[in-house]
Amino acid sequence: MREPTPRDAATGTGPGRLLVAVYAIFALAAGARAGVQIATRFSEAPVAYALSAFAAVVYVLATVALALGGRTSRRVAFVSLSIELAGVLVVGTLSLADRAAFPDATVWSAYGKGYLFIPLVLPVVGLYWLRRTAREQGPGQARQEA
Repeated sequence: MREPTPRDAATGTGPGRLLVAVYAIFALAAGARAGVQIATRFSEAPVAYALSAFAAVVYVLATVALALGGRTSRRVAFVSLSIELAGVLVVGTLSLADRAAFPDATVWSAYGKGYLFIPLVLPVVGLYWLRRTAREQGPGQARQEA
């Protein structure tokens, strides 16, 4: 096992700090929204509110993983960003195709329209950032980090 280097946290440094900050804000926003909705009106749209809570958990995982860097954190970040992207695409499509299934919006409804489409763009930017920081570390380190 090698000792951590400053490059291990590359995902949370430089422009990555902004990415981590945006994910932290979305984690708080989605979590607070889901908490209020679940506590006050869960019976009105249980699927939508549960999906918002799930999105909040994904955002928390992405925030922490991107901030930490390191091999395991990069894997967690990749998985959480991939789940987020799939969620935005699937929920976004379903929410437009069958509006009755989503009587109230989720964070990912209509591809994140209620959040200025940031939920659609954010995982793409995050996955790009993971790839870019892995490339900057060089082939040997990137393989260890992957």
